[in-house]
Amino acid sequence: MANRPLNVGLVGGGGGAFIVNPHQKAIFFDGTRRVTCGALHPDPKIALSEAENWAYPIKGYTSYDEMLEEECKKPVGERIDYALIVTPNHVHFDPAKKALEKGIPVFCEKPLTVTLEQSDQLVKICKEKNIPFCTAHTYLGHWSSRFSRHIVRSGLLGDIRWVDAYYIQGWLSERTEDTGNMQAEWRVDPKRSGASGCGGDIGTHAMMQLRYVTGLEPVKICGYMETFVSGRQLDDHFTVYAQLNNGGRAMVRTSQICVGHLNDLGIEVCGTKGSLIWRQEEPEKVEIRLNGQPDRVYFRGAVSANDGFLGDLPEDLMAEPTIPAGHPEAFHDAFARLHRCFEADVRAYQAGTYKEADGSKYATVDDGRFGIYFITKVVESNANKNAWVDI
Repeated sequence: MANRPLNVGLVGGGGGAFIVNPHQKAIFFDGTRRVTCGALHPDPKIALSEAENWAYPIKGYTSYDEMLEEECKKPVGERIDYALIVTPNHVHFDPAKKALEKGIPVFCEKPLTVTLEQSDQLVKICKEKNIPFCTAHTYLGHWSSRFSRHIVRSGLLGDIRWVDAYYIQGWLSERTEDTGNMQAEWRVDPKRSGASGCGGDIGTHAMMQLRYVTGLEPVKICGYMETFVSGRQLDDHFTVYAQLNNGGRAMVRTSQICVGHLNDLGIEVCGTKGSLIWRQEEPEKVEIRLNGQPDRVYFRGAVSANDGFLGDLPEDLMAEPTIPAGHPEAFHDAFARLHRCFEADVRAYQAGTYKEADGSKYATVDDGRFGIYFITKVVESNANKNAWVDI
């Protein structure tokens, strides 16, 4: 019984949704998790039809309310062990709240909610029930992100002076929302996306990468939310200058109107001893630049401890890669690593041994809440002629 696969219920994912595909591949990645049911669409008839035509057999429900109610009637082992929410932003809060209230752990796409009040409610429930919650910041799942975190937080770069965290895209450089593109339509709609388009969609990723890798927090920010495509209701260009809690400075810069850019997420961390460069479009490597020395390039699966720069390396970090160097891990592997780590906490929760996640393996509900708080403060700064505001 202890080794049975965990059952996962989908909220959303029908109608050609993109993000459900890497998630479901990741869920099945290790053979220890499986998708068993779903409420796949807000229209009950379409929800059932989508389930009937799913790529593999799942139980279809007309709504997430019905799914949660019926699944909780089943015995442990047959009911869902956690819910995966892959809906547009405005449908994150309600199913997450209802699942948590029933004692069901939640894995939710980012941003966590569309308002800070909603995020606060989810944090409160998680704390009261001591229940696992993952906010799906995918890029933390890359092994090289975790390796970067170890380097920076071990002090190998010295004191951090400057961080450049960015996410540059070009897919909304024209009015893509007018072409029938479902992914574009809801992202530029404030009713479904929230107060920020570009910032909420990818600015939260860049800020999360900064916080995860460096362990530093912004204490003051100056924000710009700009819209370059005429007639668009939300920002498609989002820039934030930040003062960090160690006295350093950072830039969080994101755009969706830079022609030729695909998913150019990256981070450069500059310290008193050296600099680190990582890009998710080249996720197998981490570059280190030191004064008076040749540049060092580390590749996943080909890293050795105590090489003159690195010291000892954590055993769990070194055990994480699943394939040899030169056989690239990628986007799906990053998702799988997050689900794998979340699975461990779900099993601990079911065994009564779960301790609140510290954010080292995946973004928590607190991290999700910070993302919404960050967006709220950038909106405040932008509305006040880009004034500096405290965080």
